[in-house]
Amino acid sequence: MKKVLVNTQSECGAGTVLALGLGAVVMALLLGLLLLAQAGVMASRAASAADLAALAAADAARGLASGEPCAVAADVSAKQDAKLTSCTVAAGNVVEVGTELAHPFRWGVATGRARAGPPP
Repeated sequence: MKKVLVNTQSECGAGTVLALGLGAVVMALLLGLLLLAQAGVMASRAASAADLAALAAADAARGLASGEPCAVAADVSAKQDAKLTSCTVAAGNVVEVGTELAHPFRWGVATGRARAGPPP
C-alpha cells in the first residue's frame, strides 16, 4: 500500500496579504475622517472667536465697554487663540470682524467672519 501525502500548505499566505491590505485601507479612511472632523472643529472655533470679538467690539463702539472697538476685538480673539484679520466699524456702531485660526498640523487656516451691532 502506498501512502499519499496531502499538502496542507497550499494557501501561500494570500489571505494574510488581503487582510493587511484591507486594514491599511481602513486606517487611511479613518485618518481622512479624523482630519475632516478636525477641520470642522477648527472652523467652528474660528467662527466662535469671530462672534465673541464682534459682540465685544460692538459693546465698545456703543460705549457699554471701555476701549477702542478693534483693540477690544483683537484682545477677545487672542483669548480664543485666534488672530484678528479685519475689523471695521460702520455707521450705526455696527462692527464687522474677521478671525483666523491656525491649523495645528500647518495645513492651512480656519477663518471666521461676524457682524454685530446694537439691537434694532
